Amino acid sequence: MKSKKKFNPFFRMVLLLLLVIIIGITTAISLFYYVFSIPEPEGMSLAHWPQDFTDSFTAWTTYENGKISIEQIGLDRLDEYGLWVQFIDESGQEIFSHNKPADYPEKYSASELMILSSSDYKNGYTIFTNSLYDSKEICSYVIGFPYDIGKYMLHYNGERVARLSPVARTIILSALSALIIVLLAYGFWLSRKLSGITDSIKNIPLRSYKPQKEKGMFGEIYGALNKTDQEIRYADQLNQETETKRREWIANITHDLKTPLSPIKGYAEMLADSSYLNQQSIQEYGNIILKNVNHAERLINDLKLTYQLDSGAIPFHPQNVRLTRCVKEWIIDIINDPAFSDRNITFKSNITELNANIDPHLFRRAVINLVINAIIHNSSDTKVSVTLDADKNNGILISISDNGKGLSKSEQERLFERYYRGTNTKEKPEGSGLGLAIANQIVTLHGGKITVKSQLDIGTEFIIHIPSGSKDNAN
Repeated sequence: MKSKKKFNPFFRMVLLLLLVIIIGITTAISLFYYVFSIPEPEGMSLAHWPQDFTDSFTAWTTYENGKISIEQIGLDRLDEYGLWVQFIDESGQEIFSHNKPADYPEKYSASELMILSSSDYKNGYTIFTNSLYDSKEICSYVIGFPYDIGKYMLHYNGERVARLSPVARTIILSALSALIIVLLAYGFWLSRKLSGITDSIKNIPLRSYKPQKEKGMFGEIYGALNKTDQEIRYADQLNQETETKRREWIANITHDLKTPLSPIKGYAEMLADSSYLNQQSIQEYGNIILKNVNHAERLINDLKLTYQLDSGAIPFHPQNVRLTRCVKEWIIDIINDPAFSDRNITFKSNITELNANIDPHLFRRAVINLVINAIIHNSSDTKVSVTLDADKNNGILISISDNGKGLSKSEQERLFERYYRGTNTKEKPEGSGLGLAIANQIVTLHGGKITVKSQLDIGTEFIIHIPSGSKDNAN
């Protein structure tokens, strides 16, 4: 594996500072040349090159007895650079010219010559002047350059500038040093903060993160990290609780599957050796086996149904039905079940006719689960009442209440958890632990909800709220 080199943020800051300084210097030099340079045939030259060229042109020029003599190299340079030259005697009369444009005169006054020396860019040229001397007179000459060159003179008190120069250098150097120190200090501080943030980010997945104060420049970042850590810890707690529930669920379902399988196996073995059994015993054992097979089948069907509801794989076919009639028939089916024929179960509807959009098969399962739950969790003398009504929003209410043992607050909070058994399990050995979870899932699928009200030793009431299937329902 390739080892990744770790860079300290402080050194990154120093490198960034050096990069900024280099970029600044490069920009300053580039700006200087952009402002103070001009193109010429050999490349780029500073803007004072025309004056230097004008001053040095005397090296190729001779002035004797009123005559001008220019070496060929001088004329070649003029042609090469696209320049022109004009020589003028003391009277202002032209005595020689080369490449001079027609716009410029052949004679100048003294004032015109002075103006030429400070003139701006005009007629495509900027004029620079100089003089030649012989033994008797002075000869002036002008050279025209095809560049727009500004001629500005700055006047200042040289004595004071000379005194201020060391002070200015000291101030500039001190300011630059202070700036560098401040930047380095800021970089060091910033690197420590960034290192702290980096360490915090590394500690979050390790579960060793400690909440930070949400203040200062990085307050929002620390706030986000604190929130992320809280969410991760909550997710960890939720996963742990889910895992605990899963293990409990597996243990419970394993136990419930073994409960019917044990008598099935025992009585099946007895039937296998039926040489000494009479017909009555064989029939009795067969009924016991059938009862436990039915119990195992119900358990498996409950498991299948709850996961179908979770995944949305179960067929859902709602239709408009007469709910009053349906619920009444479902309650009669429970009463006619031999297992519950001795229980006190009543049905009442406060509305003559009540329609609802439901899947009859699924909704029947939800209502029956709630009624049977009230029966098997309470003693045999408990009264169970089923009531239909409409709420003020024209919705439908189905109440399943009993006057049994009631539920504690902790039990009410976990009632609809899958495979939650509660504390009272002695009177429901054949329950799957999925009845209430399935009922809640079915009601939710119909766009409704189940609420529960209960008090210990007084009783429990489950209320199913679902939308109405018809606007004609009336009180």
